[in-house]
Amino acid sequence: MDIIVILLGITLALLFNFVNGLNDAANSIATVVATKALSPFKAVLMASVCNMIGPLLFSTAIAKTIGKGIVESSFLTTHLILAAMVGAVLWVFLASYFGVPVSSSHALVGGLVGAGIVMGGMGSIIWPDLSSVFLLFIYAVAGGLALAAIFIVIGRHHGEEWGKYFAISFLAGFSLTVPLLIISGAVKVSGIFAVVVFIVVSPMLGMISAFLLGVAIMWIFRKKSPKKIERGFRPFQILTGGLQAIGHGANDAQNAMGMITAMLFAAGIITTFEVPLWVILSSCLAISLGTLLGGWKVLDKMANKITKIRPYQGISASMAGSGVLALMTSFGVPVSTTHAISGSIMGAGITRGYASAVRWSNVREIVAAWFLTIPCAATVSGFVYFIYALIFI
Repeated sequence: MDIIVILLGITLALLFNFVNGLNDAANSIATVVATKALSPFKAVLMASVCNMIGPLLFSTAIAKTIGKGIVESSFLTTHLILAAMVGAVLWVFLASYFGVPVSSSHALVGGLVGAGIVMGGMGSIIWPDLSSVFLLFIYAVAGGLALAAIFIVIGRHHGEEWGKYFAISFLAGFSLTVPLLIISGAVKVSGIFAVVVFIVVSPMLGMISAFLLGVAIMWIFRKKSPKKIERGFRPFQILTGGLQAIGHGANDAQNAMGMITAMLFAAGIITTFEVPLWVILSSCLAISLGTLLGGWKVLDKMANKITKIRPYQGISASMAGSGVLALMTSFGVPVSTTHAISGSIMGAGITRGYASAVRWSNVREIVAAWFLTIPCAATVSGFVYFIYALIFI
């Protein structure tokens, strides 16, 4: 029975990475397709290759976070992992069917949380230290208020009503303060705490970075012909799109790696939590195959329904998104590529006007899906584990 459960779990983990690539194909190629730098098919082909390369260039820190940082090791059984993956796969597949760009990483985290709570109660989950939560919140709020105050003062000096942008400037300050605290070691953020915090932080980092890059590009090339700029930027946009796909693969392909390694560890097949090479390669292949088939409904929403992307905006969005993913992957934080790249596309769009350039009604739908993913996936996985336990345990 155990060997059947393990084989089924490995299959489900690879299937999860497959639907991850299916849903998140849009994340890697939305900007390239939107500006017509590449056709959708060529863009998907490029992304599938880059997704395979990504995990081989970075460490497996995210795999260890997924496998060891959400559920207490004493509760981490093959049965729990199996139920978590079933719930996560069902939620991501449902979202892909309806064209909603959700986070596959967060679906998996929600799956582990839901199955873990049903199995062992609230004590089975590795909850954050309350003092760390409080400290991070106080520092981040202070950073947000400081940046908002600076914007308001500057706005008044120039005779503009920048006070109406208080909310976005506060979020920007909040989001910039969090990674600075983590990098400096002032606050330790890991496990489910890091995942929840970066639901807000990663899209804001992408938005800020893309906006600043877009403004810089506009200023540098302000005297150049738009047509010449468009032709000249096309090769660079393909390059930055490839980097974005590498970042996507590096972060998201590790989801299945973490689950497979956790299952092997829980079954006693491996004695230390180190990701085997065959697990890395098979996870890369699964996410690449999913990307190759493409998530066309999600792609349409990401490429066309957030904002109209021009070539310079495509470059700034791709560079910002890939930068955020590379930074978070280095720290072992399983952030959502959907969040980071959606935020980058929004930031690029804002360079042409805060209110008019971005379709905020579509953005609200996407953001709502971000916050619903973990509880919805947790609910589905909890129900799956309950039924599974009644039948097989």
